Amino acid sequence: MADAKVIPFDDDRSRARRRPGRPEEPSGAGPAAVRALPGAAREAAAAVPEPDEPVEAPARASDWERRLAGGLAFLRRRVTGEYEVDEFGFDAELTDQVLMSLLRPLYEKYFRVEVKGVENIPEKGGALIVANHSGTLPLDGLMMQVAVHDHHPAGRHLRLLAADLVFVLPVVNELARKAGHTLACAEDAERLLRAGEVVGVMPEGFKGIGKPFSERYKLQRFGRGGFVSTALRAGVPIVPCSIVGAEEIYPMIGNAKTLARLLGLPYMPVTPTFPWLGPLGMLPLPTKWTIQFGEPIATDSYPPEAAEDPMLMFNLTDQVREQIQHTLYKLLVQRRSVFF
Repeated sequence: MADAKVIPFDDDRSRARRRPGRPEEPSGAGPAAVRALPGAAREAAAAVPEPDEPVEAPARASDWERRLAGGLAFLRRRVTGEYEVDEFGFDAELTDQVLMSLLRPLYEKYFRVEVKGVENIPEKGGALIVANHSGTLPLDGLMMQVAVHDHHPAGRHLRLLAADLVFVLPVVNELARKAGHTLACAEDAERLLRAGEVVGVMPEGFKGIGKPFSERYKLQRFGRGGFVSTALRAGVPIVPCSIVGAEEIYPMIGNAKTLARLLGLPYMPVTPTFPWLGPLGMLPLPTKWTIQFGEPIATDSYPPEAAEDPMLMFNLTDQVREQIQHTLYKLLVQRRSVFF
């Protein structure tokens, strides 16, 4: 067997990397050889990088790799418990990365929500958003939450005040807490507002969401004006909000009251598709939505005792209700179709 030829580590031949199409330099071609070439040839030779010169290549990770890394980091924090929730159970990271991602296709593709006046919500500090309520199921509150989160310049979170029924339902209770919802009581609302949060309330309650289709877009009674008293005590603006499109997702043509009482529900809707089509009848109609946030009504100019003035509360409640109702009629006139 012939003896193997040993090449020293410092031999140039062991490190040479020829590029395709590049002629091999003659032995001994170094700086002295380059200086010996004519002027034009010398400049061209000097511009060519040395064989050992590293070639820069972009080291940017692809989009899916970044998403995968972010997803794995999110799962690690979930498993190890390295995430935070506030005193109400609100999980901002879970809401941003999971819950909003699940609601966004419904918001963007199915209901094709158009948002107006979102700049009327303050960029910082507390604010109380008061909206109409409709649709048999409370999807309007969730769509309003996505609208504030995705379209507000500061990307604020909307903390919705929900009925006590939400917090006795399994699974729904936990998800509602994680999404930032809390019980619709004056104490919780005031604490959130004083902490600088954007709070959403729908004063019509079950009277609005469970009204028959024949009374669509007719605001029900706003209760005793408790939301106005809360805003006055916290000194935050009230932002009226009008939602068009939710009334038609489940046209309620009847109410099985006896069954509702047996199940402990405020109403049992009968629609053109439910219960006749079974589970398929629970699919909402793909209506076109518009959510408009109106001009804020300031409350910080009132004295602290104004929250105890029933006449002032009545006047402010009526002002908010009339502004929402007027905007609803305006949006309905501008609407081309229920579905487009």
